[in-house]
Amino acid sequence: MTTATATATAGEPTDPADHADPNVRADLSDLDAGIRRDPAAHRVLTGDRPTGPLHLGHYFGSLRNRVHLQRLGVEMFLVIPDYQVITDRDVADRLAEHTENLVVDYLATGIDAERATIFTHSSVPALNQLLLPFLSLVSVAELHRNPTVKDEIAHSSQAAVNGLMLTYPVHQAADILFCKADLVPVGKDQLPHLEVARTVARRFNERYPHPDGTTVFPRPRALLSAAPLLLGTDGGKMSKSRNNSVPLGADEDTTARLIKGAKTDTDRRIGYDPVGRPEVSNLVLLTALCQDRAPEEVAEEIGDGGAAALKRTAVEAVNEHLRPIRARRAELAADRGHIRQVLRTGSERANALADTTLTEVRAVMGSL
Repeated sequence: MTTATATATAGEPTDPADHADPNVRADLSDLDAGIRRDPAAHRVLTGDRPTGPLHLGHYFGSLRNRVHLQRLGVEMFLVIPDYQVITDRDVADRLAEHTENLVVDYLATGIDAERATIFTHSSVPALNQLLLPFLSLVSVAELHRNPTVKDEIAHSSQAAVNGLMLTYPVHQAADILFCKADLVPVGKDQLPHLEVARTVARRFNERYPHPDGTTVFPRPRALLSAAPLLLGTDGGKMSKSRNNSVPLGADEDTTARLIKGAKTDTDRRIGYDPVGRPEVSNLVLLTALCQDRAPEEVAEEIGDGGAAALKRTAVEAVNEHLRPIRARRAELAADRGHIRQVLRTGSERANALADTTLTEVRAVMGSL
């Protein structure tokens, strides 16, 4: 990524300014004051692939922040990227079911469908058309260098990498920029994708300025969750595809079984040391998040109780915290007609905005 030109060239070095720029990322608490003063000045775009049930990592890493932002009055766009399901798999298995269940999870955790725009990729043609001009702004070398893509490829079930996998970050840029979102809640592992969106916005604005000197796209900023990355039951990153997660929709017995099977260590004294004892510290952190306490306080309370006491405490904390969410989720899941109407309404809103943005893009490119 270069700052001197909007033209992407093979072998172009990563722009160190994008990594150092404090505007690339922002803590949610630091933005609260500005958002409260003028919530209408901000627009959030986020979403989840419909590949399976959302889990505790999604909830503490992103979902709670989304609800918080919406309650402050920020406009919320939630994309369900159904086209991106086939980036790392041959078929989109149970796509309709997973899509509807995502909506159920969103609403159960507190998203207000009257105020949020919830939609799918496949229902917004103009959004996907933005992928073509955006791809012309990114080099092949940059696509190959993306660390998040490299990680996804390493854990892909496909024998060979398809083209959609490499262009995944650019498609996400289209998700963000079609609605001109300026805030994107992400985990640290997703920051490289957001930097692609910022680069695409900058290069497009430089190459195709408005005649009056204004720009088409904002450069979005990352909202990093205050919660560190939650580990899965095997000690790795919690992920739907790695079968190491605790789903939000799991019942209490299943939740207990999964947490009790989580990896720990042999030291009986429980402490909070994310670097030296990551698996134990992960369960301590999970408990603390559910109880709204400091992890050090949780660890001190368990003391010499060992892994068994830690897991027992974590199970009780998670089930207690999720109980009202699960009750609401059961009500929503029973009314599929309502869930489908939420998607229809959201897709109508998204289409209207995407058409407007695409018209503006075509105008500055001279293709109208």
